[in-house]
Amino acid sequence: MSNQIKKKIAIIGATGYTGLDLVLILSKHPKVEVKNLCATKNLGKVMSFFDKRIKNKLPKISSTKEINWKALDLVFFLLPNGHAQKIIKKNYYKHKKLKFIDLSADFRISNKNIYEKVYKMKHHAKNLLKNSLYSIPEFSKNVIKNYRIISNPGCYSTSIQLPLIPLLQKRLIKNKNITIDSKSGFSGAGKNLKKKFNHKNLFSSVFAYSTKNHRHIYEIEEQILKYTKNKIEFTFNPHVLPTFRGILSAIYVNGKNGISANSLRNCLIRFYKKSKFIKILKINSALGSGNVLNTNNCEISICETKIKNRFVIFSALDNLVKGASGQAVQNMNILFNFDEKLGLK
Repeated sequence: MSNQIKKKIAIIGATGYTGLDLVLILSKHPKVEVKNLCATKNLGKVMSFFDKRIKNKLPKISSTKEINWKALDLVFFLLPNGHAQKIIKKNYYKHKKLKFIDLSADFRISNKNIYEKVYKMKHHAKNLLKNSLYSIPEFSKNVIKNYRIISNPGCYSTSIQLPLIPLLQKRLIKNKNITIDSKSGFSGAGKNLKKKFNHKNLFSSVFAYSTKNHRHIYEIEEQILKYTKNKIEFTFNPHVLPTFRGILSAIYVNGKNGISANSLRNCLIRFYKKSKFIKILKINSALGSGNVLNTNNCEISICETKIKNRFVIFSALDNLVKGASGQAVQNMNILFNFDEKLGLK
């Protein structure tokens, strides 16, 4: 395929863990041409300096000042919260065909007051919130093409919403007394991991944190209300694991009277019948993150417990792929009418 008909893209924030996975995926994607790879440090370096997996010839790391915005079709943002919104605000109306996929939290919460309270910073593009779409593609693929600003969901949030939303929509489980216990590899905290977690034996222990007010709680609440028309009452406890990548969420729910594990499983099978990435396992299947590492897949297992009508739903995905970069590429594929699985595994 000639370069003339490939989509021209830029990646701003290309050298973090998520950025490197995104660059790796897009370097092999047959329908895009990477025009700019931007960062604030290591200008002029080649991508193989940061990640030996990236072998294809790509632009060297440069400043955003070198971007020719008119020449681009899409920009990916992998920046700390608060930065993408400023750049998007500057370019949204100036370049009316340009699309944006933001992997930070800048457009994940539609209410600016909640965003500012949760993230403790001012939102500088509040008037663009209504023009953005929070997009887990399995739920939003029919409307995504109506938007130019796509907000890529959080990794924990993705692992939780994929099993919960279909079951809540069909009223098969109760919307109260839901307990969510999630464990993630340390790459989820980024390269500044040691600034965020300073507990002893970081790389050889499990650590629970942010039980009351983890930031992903608020996007989960908003999206479940959007898709099910019901609020849910839940607790969410994340943990960081001494492994590099992968998430395993255990979601404890109460079924409606007399509901069986088979009924829950069949609901998910029907909902994800045409999905390319969601795998529903047999009842009571043991589940870990090993099968999904370096893929865009999410595996889900419905398990019975000794308590009547009490079930545990396990959900596993790669936090850097389906929880971030892979999902961003999946969103891009749908935006541009490519095959949803193109470039992904």
